[in-house]
Amino acid sequence: MLELLEKAFLTGLGAISVTQKKGEELVAEFREKYKASEEEGKAFLEKIQKMAIENREKLTEAAEEEVRKAIEKLGAVPMEDFHKLEKRVAALEKKLKG
Repeated sequence: MLELLEKAFLTGLGAISVTQKKGEELVAEFREKYKASEEEGKAFLEKIQKMAIENREKLTEAAEEEVRKAIEKLGAVPMEDFHKLEKRVAALEKKLKG
């Protein structure tokens, strides 16, 4: 399972770095090809950055979903559920002793 998490993390890092590099290349190409002003170049870069952030968020959501599925497949309990059960057991133990 750790291998799966590591692969998901590395994939995310790779996608982010590729997105940043590609964005810079697109801005340079845009400015050169269309003889765009600095203001137009900045607006274009902002649009690219917004798209990169949205894609990063989608990638994060997809990675989290895949990790959740892997954990579920392994039969592991999410920490939140574990803590709830832990509190219930403590409350029941207290009742039995009290």
